[in-house]
Amino acid sequence: MCSHYEAPSPHQVAEVFGVALFDQGRLDLWPGYIGPFLRCPDGRANDNDSPATMEVLTGSFGLIPSWSKDSKFAKHTYNARSETVAEKPSFRHAWRQ
Repeated sequence: MCSHYEAPSPHQVAEVFGVALFDQGRLDLWPGYIGPFLRCPDGRANDNDSPATMEVLTGSFGLIPSWSKDSKFAKHTYNARSETVAEKPSFRHAWRQ
């Protein structure tokens, strides 16, 4: 994951993915910041003939383990080394899924 992300504008996202306009907040995102994410909801058919229906949700940019009590922890977990990702407590649960 990168340490910095510049989100596209709500108009760009709406035009490309066919979603409703949304309140963007900030375009300049760093680990721990709240920003928009696109996802394909569960339940979509698993074939190539079904068009993807996208939705916009807000979430925290970065990986924050469920056991972390502070969102500032994201500043320490935005990069995972491939050599240790399966063992590090911060990443191993997400890695197994």
